[in-house]
Amino acid sequence: MARSARPANRRRKRRGWRRLIPTWRFFVGAFLLLAAVGAGAFGYLYATTDVPEPDDFALAETTTVYYADGETQIGSFAEVRRTSVALDTLPDYVPHAVVASEDQSFYENAGIDLKGIARAFINNVRGGARQGGSTLTQQYAERYYLGETTGYAGKVREAVLALKIDKQQSKDQVLENYLNTIYFGRGAYGIEEAAKTFFGVPAAELNLSQTALLVAIIPAPSAWDPAVNLEKAQTRYERVLNRMVEDGWITADEAKATSFPDVLPVDNRNAYEGPNGYLLQAVRSELVASETFTEAELDTRGLKITTTIDEEMQGYALEAIDTLPEDRPANNYVGLVSVDPANGEIKALYGGADFLERQRNAVTQDRAQGGSTFKPFALVAALENGIPLQKTYSSASPMEIGGTTFENYQLRGLGTINLLTATANSVNTVFVQLNEEVGPAATKDVAIRAGIPEDTPGLTEDLANVLGPASPRPIDVARAYSTFAAQGVRTTPHIVATVSDAEGNVIYRGDTTGERVFDEDVMAGTTYALQQVTGPNGTARKVGQIGRPVAGKTGTSSHMMSAWFAGFVPQLVTVVDMYQVGPNGEEQSLEPFGQYRYVEGGSYPADLWLEFMSRATLDMEVKDFPPPSKKAYTPPPPPSPSPTEEQSE
Repeated sequence: MARSARPANRRRKRRGWRRLIPTWRFFVGAFLLLAAVGAGAFGYLYATTDVPEPDDFALAETTTVYYADGETQIGSFAEVRRTSVALDTLPDYVPHAVVASEDQSFYENAGIDLKGIARAFINNVRGGARQGGSTLTQQYAERYYLGETTGYAGKVREAVLALKIDKQQSKDQVLENYLNTIYFGRGAYGIEEAAKTFFGVPAAELNLSQTALLVAIIPAPSAWDPAVNLEKAQTRYERVLNRMVEDGWITADEAKATSFPDVLPVDNRNAYEGPNGYLLQAVRSELVASETFTEAELDTRGLKITTTIDEEMQGYALEAIDTLPEDRPANNYVGLVSVDPANGEIKALYGGADFLERQRNAVTQDRAQGGSTFKPFALVAALENGIPLQKTYSSASPMEIGGTTFENYQLRGLGTINLLTATANSVNTVFVQLNEEVGPAATKDVAIRAGIPEDTPGLTEDLANVLGPASPRPIDVARAYSTFAAQGVRTTPHIVATVSDAEGNVIYRGDTTGERVFDEDVMAGTTYALQQVTGPNGTARKVGQIGRPVAGKTGTSSHMMSAWFAGFVPQLVTVVDMYQVGPNGEEQSLEPFGQYRYVEGGSYPADLWLEFMSRATLDMEVKDFPPPSKKAYTPPPPPSPSPTEEQSE
């Protein structure tokens, strides 16, 4: 009997192990289900993803520090070296080269390139050289908003964000931010810093060959730097030019006319290297102390800091230090600071030879016993109390005063002398007697009012305080003597003139205001007394060679622990100190070197002061100090002529 035929729509039953194998319908269904879930998830991500605020790292820009001219750079602060520039300031071949090399479909794609992603995925699955398939917009999203993304989940988020960015931002905006964000190697972020680092020009002046090389090394800037791998850099360079020709951005003749550019050598110098490191450190400390800027802001906000430092004067300071003899002890240190007494602006500052070797600023951080630079404080107290400069005292040495024995430095005594002679010769016993008369508290008070900080180590109220056992910083002494030079108006020494933000708006100004703390008559008398120091009989008589009215005071501390000269003309105050530091940071007596048997205030400090100030004041108007009032000083009448002289006349 014949078997009946199976209905056409009846599925043949699978038996045995075949039942365990999914059918093609299962695979199609599963694929469609996964595609639907994936599309749904992607749609959800797209709908719920907002373009975030830019990543802090991407916004970080280099802060540049300038001399007082606002144009010549001293150095910079940077978490990353980046200076953003507008796209329309760049030559057209800069964006064209980037598009040709990194994303040829940039102007047509919607932020992602599906073909590129698929090609990269297949290549990666097959185990080929790993490819990213990222468009320029995706790279921009990664660097500007996300930081470095890793893994497929991160790449999905990057792609979603790229789609959103493409809808919200123009292609030019994406290109501009990309060019300002990308890393080019050698510590340079963004096209501007890259142009300066590799070729020494701003990005606006890049030529075609320079542009092609910078773009060529974008995928691996450290490995493909021509200084590291010249052959690879040249190969990549040719690739960029060929792609630009292929896309119609340049002609074949233009490509042939270019040649591989010369590249600057790698500069491994640290911004803080050398004497300028002390200037940068002083700038940074001043701005942070003002509580206007944080350390992080100085490193990332792209500020323009214009200092008060005069480039020529700073050069004179360095050259003056270079005149010191070669046999100077290695642990001998010098501080030099020059201040405008009218506004407190620091015009020159020498804090040391190399900040990287010794991170202690000799002017703003180190201290040394002030010695006889403190004697004028007692002189001011005397004038405030109506004691005139012609008052006389015994200059005998040794002398017991207030139960303590005092001696003059290398001077037995000059007999009975007035305060002018005592100042010119820095006579200790006279000033201790004067200090006893006005009171040590008054001398300390004058020092503080003049500008010596109240918490200065060793600033006491005993009779010896007039001899300078206190240990100020040179910047403190400069402030005090600036008060003298400004005839009683105290200003604050500062190194920052202005700070501008990345848009050019001035957001900070140094404090140039002054406060009157002494009467003009008292200051005129003080200045007159200090002029005797630089006169023909003074301890700093050599300083008188400057050829203009000058006042000041030498200082040599007990046991020659320090040597100072603080001097000024009406428009400029300069303080120089010299000291020696032991292996454990302890004070040491100054060892003789060079031409001097003793290192004292009238030796190298006065020499350095004269060397610097002779050049710093060369073009300055010659000004006189105001004469002392009759209350402060009444000169003795001229001697009567002898009969013989009368007859000769």
